[in-house]
Amino acid sequence: MSKVIIIGGGAAGMMAGVFAARNHHEVHILEKNEKLGKKVFITGKGRCNVTNACDTEELFPAMMSNPKFLYSSFYSFTPQDVMEFFEKAGVPLKVERGNRVFPQSDHSSDIIRALERELKKAGAKIHLHTAVQEIVKKPVTDSANTLESEAALTESGSVVGKGRKGKKSPDIPQEKITGVILTDGTFMEGDAVIVATGGFSYQSTGSTGDGYRFARELGLKVTDIAPSLAPLKTKEDYVPKLQGLSLKNTGLTIKNGKKVLYEDFGEMMFTHFGVTGPMILSASAHIGAKLAKAPNGELSAYLDLKPALTREQLDARILREFEAGPNKQFKNVIGVLFPSSLTPVMLELGGIPAEKKIHDISREERQHFIDLIKAFPFTITGMGEFKEAIITRGGVSVKEINPGTMESKKISGLYFAGEVLDLDAVTGGYNLQIAWSTAYLAAQAIQ
Repeated sequence: MSKVIIIGGGAAGMMAGVFAARNHHEVHILEKNEKLGKKVFITGKGRCNVTNACDTEELFPAMMSNPKFLYSSFYSFTPQDVMEFFEKAGVPLKVERGNRVFPQSDHSSDIIRALERELKKAGAKIHLHTAVQEIVKKPVTDSANTLESEAALTESGSVVGKGRKGKKSPDIPQEKITGVILTDGTFMEGDAVIVATGGFSYQSTGSTGDGYRFARELGLKVTDIAPSLAPLKTKEDYVPKLQGLSLKNTGLTIKNGKKVLYEDFGEMMFTHFGVTGPMILSASAHIGAKLAKAPNGELSAYLDLKPALTREQLDARILREFEAGPNKQFKNVIGVLFPSSLTPVMLELGGIPAEKKIHDISREERQHFIDLIKAFPFTITGMGEFKEAIITRGGVSVKEINPGTMESKKISGLYFAGEVLDLDAVTGGYNLQIAWSTAYLAAQAIQ
């Protein structure tokens, strides 16, 4: 039995705590907030998109960073395993559009309470209002960690490994964890530490980047971080005029010059600074790095406001409206095609005077208006800030971590799980699956 310290009581921390305690380890979860699962509580608009009910192999295309690193994690604790875990823990689940899994109650609090019950049942100890200042390590002095004592020989009699006699093997950790120092100066001894501190997004929930600092102080590489699954900022002054307008069944195309970077279909909403919604959040995960490298830091985007209609079908639809009121003004006819708040902007951009009589509108003018409907333009100038982002892109480099155990390659007894790692995915329950799977693997690896 080992004494396991878990830093962070979010999704990954709680799940790691359950399985480590079930394996009869002495488990201590250190959470700096007043309660567990603060970020879990607000995920999925408070409903908690627990996972995605796809086959395990279908998880990998949804990963935006380092999918191959997650093979052991995902196949060790699959979406089906996650669903079974919560069902057994007393949370009935349902599967919605896109295989998104939610509690039947639509309450994220049910997920948190289930994890708390399982932690208590397994004997894990929870320490609230408890923040960690430093993770403590020491050099490994075990003589078995030198090549001098290695008796590993191949059948031919040659020594396995690299290096000269008496030198420590570069493949074996040279340091090990001894515990943590809390912010009040208390030293808590431990055999293993799981860092499950989350990323840098939604900082009000406690995700303030502590895990990155711990990793750097311990000599591990941390990749650059950036907001992901975030709203997008736009340039045009007509976008704020549409604030609050939600559009469903809309097509989206994002380009860098003539090159198409991303295409999707779904739901979005205009805001006072740009655009958001499920389709936009997923787009942000795909274009984040490309936006930073784009000329002037800008990308062109287009909405297909009528994706179910071809240009010919849309033209026929507009002609029917025109024929029904040939003497009406243009502004009084097109209102049936759009939500009321969108109509003034379409008139502003459409190139046809609002008071022009229908019978005076030329075919060219009509075709230009169809162009606008099929490719409503706006310019993406930036990503939302960390406080608006659902997740963080970047983190502790996976090159530092053993993918089969989530343990540091350099420091024995140091594990990482969840969003603190350089792992992220699109929306749909995939990011929580990363948390559950990596946490499970870390907990199972501790001896």
